[in-house]
Amino acid sequence: MEDSPQLELWPTLKQGEATDFRVFSVRPVDRRSPRTGKVGRYQVIEAPNWVNVVALTPDQEVVLIEQFRHGIDDFTLEIPGGMIEEGEDPGAAGARELEEETGYVGEPPIFLGNVHPNPAIQNNVCATYLIENARRIGEMALDDGEDIRVVLEPETAIPGLLRSQRISHSLVIAAFHWLGLHRAGAAAENSAREREGRQRRDQRQQQRGEHG
Repeated sequence: MEDSPQLELWPTLKQGEATDFRVFSVRPVDRRSPRTGKVGRYQVIEAPNWVNVVALTPDQEVVLIEQFRHGIDDFTLEIPGGMIEEGEDPGAAGARELEEETGYVGEPPIFLGNVHPNPAIQNNVCATYLIENARRIGEMALDDGEDIRVVLEPETAIPGLLRSQRISHSLVIAAFHWLGLHRAGAAAENSAREREGRQRRDQRQQQRGEHG
């Protein structure tokens, strides 16, 4: 099969002033297409990086939150998360958001992965972390613009909530995909360790047989 030509980056010729909309800014940029040589103006949304947290209780329940979303004028079922403050460690930001939005804390965050929420127009990254053995230790500390209900669901119920689109937030779906990859990787590592252990035991038995 013939490979397509290698793509080239689009040179930035000019960047305009960003317009601030509080939670994000919009900046016009002029870039030239390497293929056609034509220059176009594109709008880039500059937003802080985000973090999402898959929090699991000792009973393997997922700490979910239900809240109103203005974009769809309806409620969504999500996982805790929010903006990473400038200079803040992403894992620490995830633990902070979990406690603020739910009152839960747990073990140190485990990094699962990053995604670009919408690289067509946004420049930010959303990180996903796993926090295990999450327990409620206090009350929520919500911002004035937040109204959240905490929902606990068994981890085994998540696939059904995804299939039914009860969970429809794309970044939350990506987070559970990261969790699945993490689980698969851990299972593969355990399997490899067990296989190595069996091989060592077989070798020791064979050596004892040779010297018996």
